[in-house]
Amino acid sequence: MTEPAGTTSTRPPPSANGSAPPTPQPPGPGRLRTRISGVRTALIAGTAVLVVVLIFIIQNTHAVDISFLGTHLHLSLAVALLLAAVAGALVMAAAGTARITQLRRIMRRSRRQPRAE
Repeated sequence: MTEPAGTTSTRPPPSANGSAPPTPQPPGPGRLRTRISGVRTALIAGTAVLVVVLIFIIQNTHAVDISFLGTHLHLSLAVALLLAAVAGALVMAAAGTARITQLRRIMRRSRRQPRAE
């Protein structure tokens, strides 16, 4: 089936013998994304976040007294807030891990059951 002049086809061109898949095109105009470029971008973003955290700690150095479940701590405000943020992230990660495990079990069970067609 031929396409009318001036239109583009969404189907890939066939290979020489009709069996090979088409070669993948790089994303964007002339930009190739690799794992190394992704790692480099993540390291730059991580360094920027660490600089912001360092500024936060330096600006919040006065000490505070914290009492929690019978434990009394004397910490700087920045360290106390960072500990609270880390604890919240750990709770979130535990909930996310539990949900992913639940979904994987459901998928495994559905693959084992024969399909009724």
